[in-house]
Amino acid sequence: MNDKYYKALELEKIIDILKEKVSSELGLSMVEKINPFSDFEQVKTALQETTEAQSILIKRGHVPIQELHDIIDKVKRADIGATLDTKSLIKIAETMRVSRILSNLLSGEIKTETFGNAENAKTDETQLESYPIVQSLARSLYLHRDIEEAIFNAIIGEEEISDNASSELRNIRRKIVQKNQSIRSKLNSIISSTTYQKYLQEAIISMRGDRFVVPVKAEYRSMISGIIHDQSSSGATLFIEPMSIVEMNNDLRQLRLNEVEEIEKILSELSSRVGEVCRELISNQEILAKLDFIFAKGKLSIDMKAIEPNLNREQKFKIVNGRHPLIDKKSVIANTIYLGEDFSTLLITGPNTGGKTVTIKMVGIFALMTQCGLHIPADYGSNMCVYDNIFADIGDEQSIEQSLSTFSSHMTRIVNILDNVTENSLVIFDELGAGTDPEEGSALAISILENIRQVGASCIATTHYSELKKYALAKNDVENAAVEFDMDTLSPTYRLLIGVPGKSNAFEISKKLGLSDNVIEDAKNYLTGENIELEDVLQNVEKSRLKTEEELNKAEILRREAEFLKEKYDKMVEKFEGSKSKIMEDARSEAFSIIRQAKDTTEEMIKEIKKIEQEKSSKEKDRRLEDIRREIGQSMGHLQPSIESMVVPKFSQKEIKTLKPGQDVNIITLRQDGVVISADDNKKEAIVQVGIVKMTLPYKALNIVNKKEKQTVTKSTRKIMKSKSGKVKREVDLRGMNLEDAMMEVEKYLDDASMAGHEEITVIHGVGTGVLKKGINELLKKNPHVKSARPGEYGEGGAGVTIVKVK
Repeated sequence: MNDKYYKALELEKIIDILKEKVSSELGLSMVEKINPFSDFEQVKTALQETTEAQSILIKRGHVPIQELHDIIDKVKRADIGATLDTKSLIKIAETMRVSRILSNLLSGEIKTETFGNAENAKTDETQLESYPIVQSLARSLYLHRDIEEAIFNAIIGEEEISDNASSELRNIRRKIVQKNQSIRSKLNSIISSTTYQKYLQEAIISMRGDRFVVPVKAEYRSMISGIIHDQSSSGATLFIEPMSIVEMNNDLRQLRLNEVEEIEKILSELSSRVGEVCRELISNQEILAKLDFIFAKGKLSIDMKAIEPNLNREQKFKIVNGRHPLIDKKSVIANTIYLGEDFSTLLITGPNTGGKTVTIKMVGIFALMTQCGLHIPADYGSNMCVYDNIFADIGDEQSIEQSLSTFSSHMTRIVNILDNVTENSLVIFDELGAGTDPEEGSALAISILENIRQVGASCIATTHYSELKKYALAKNDVENAAVEFDMDTLSPTYRLLIGVPGKSNAFEISKKLGLSDNVIEDAKNYLTGENIELEDVLQNVEKSRLKTEEELNKAEILRREAEFLKEKYDKMVEKFEGSKSKIMEDARSEAFSIIRQAKDTTEEMIKEIKKIEQEKSSKEKDRRLEDIRREIGQSMGHLQPSIESMVVPKFSQKEIKTLKPGQDVNIITLRQDGVVISADDNKKEAIVQVGIVKMTLPYKALNIVNKKEKQTVTKSTRKIMKSKSGKVKREVDLRGMNLEDAMMEVEKYLDDASMAGHEEITVIHGVGTGVLKKGINELLKKNPHVKSARPGEYGEGGAGVTIVKVK
């Protein structure tokens, strides 16, 4: 592909943005070499690389490619026997570490966690995803952890070797410290001596070169035996190394030389180990550069909110809601454009600054980005193809030196395009035929377009010429398009409309700006009848389009509302069905439990009755039978509905506004008549007497009835209410019972208390050993009648009682 056309499409600006995404010089060198592929499989692989990197970055958030260095020259020097410095070895070790981390991180399947929401409960799901290209590169990396650790253990800074680099270095440095201390101790004794203090300029220890000295007054030179190493600028002070420490300084110097020699030996050994794996490290460099480049493409894709376009082998593309990557995300207008399916040439017309050039540049840059393996900022559903060449004649390259006019410079590029275009090429023209006589320019433009069409190439062009609009209308393989213009605001909307030729808005704009009608009418007289007819047709088409678009928008709003209502209704139905199923299941489970319990109880009662039949005493027999009858009646308590469900209806009814004492009412749920004793119209409550029972009931639980309409109360209901309502106390005393008897007593009592409508009762179990209290509390946690239970407080019985709230 010819790169001289890339500048017109601004590919270099995309590459500059990509350069900012790399983490190393290695990746940067690959970005600088980027060039669009013209082979389908190469493009497909390059796009897949970017997709894998994008996916990994989204799932992991970050891939560590920092501290990656170009070490090829350094390892080649090590390979031929050179000793590397500490800085070079540190860079090599850091690069080895990056290789190891990336290999461990990327060579296997990537684990990702997702969160599902089922009935408001979060569930973690772990998924494994494979990335063939990235994983293959990561698995090809050579790992040298032993050399990496050896370098990091030996070198702790760019200029510092660790004591742990070797045992010999550790010993030498320990001796240096000891020798330093010995010399300083000796010199301290000299400078602190009263004999020598008067000869010294200052009582300090100094260094000259790598030897310890003391500052001596020049006039006392002969008083201190030693070697003069330096003097002050004034000559008043001499820096003398006393003879008593000369040998010690010599030993210290030798130790320092030994240290340097040992360090050289350590660096030489490390360099030799690096040289042994030179070829593997060079191979790693190529892989690491590729990975850095791939993840830079992934970062660019995320920043641009781009997608991988579907790639096809046909000469067609469809860009869905494409956004030019060099225009600010907040202001860019998305456009859908396609070519190659029903037509191979697209002519875009419209006013200046309407977005025509931006649109054709977007097509060109998307084609180049795709063939470079970069994602395009468009919506899913976009597809692109692979061209052998992408030609673009955009902008004015007028050359003063070559004495070329605007028209001439355009024609020079067009000639080159016509000489090299093939059936697999994409050609982009901006203002084709401009810069010369309109009549000749339009005829020439049609000829150029026809030539390209006959070759079979794809072509997009912008123009102002009406003749080209007619050409597009006449040719089956050529289509018109226009950029929309808002006549109310006299500004473009930057929306592309395919299938509609652009209308000239010069007269309308001039009229809105204040140009007189006479001038405009005179101008229309100079137009040919053909042009007037075309403009009228375009005007009618535009009106029809706007009306159709308005109707479509209304229809879309209604469709969305209908979908929303349907979705809401479906959720309600689904929720109802779910609740219904759960309630039915709970009811079945409870019924099964009740039946099983009743069966067990009945069997026990039958055994007891058979035993009583064998007894002789009629009085004792009658007493035991009465006890059993009472127990059966009490065990039926938990089968009865709650008082609330008996007295409060579950369906709406006509509201009672007022009641008076003496009125006859019907308790709806109990299906029993009663008489109003007193009523409170404000609270909507009444005290109703049913037989010997008085109940406070809400108005909504009652119906006013005439005496003749009184309904008959069922015998079973009357018996239940009679037997339970007045007899059940608000406490049960378990003291003196064993745990088994006490639990049976509490279960019976809770059934009665629930039937009697008690909201709170007291269970008296005493303190004792605590066994009875513990067992009763365990029972209360499981009993279906218990809403809550708490220990008694001061004044209620304290630790000897439990206060129970009944459902």
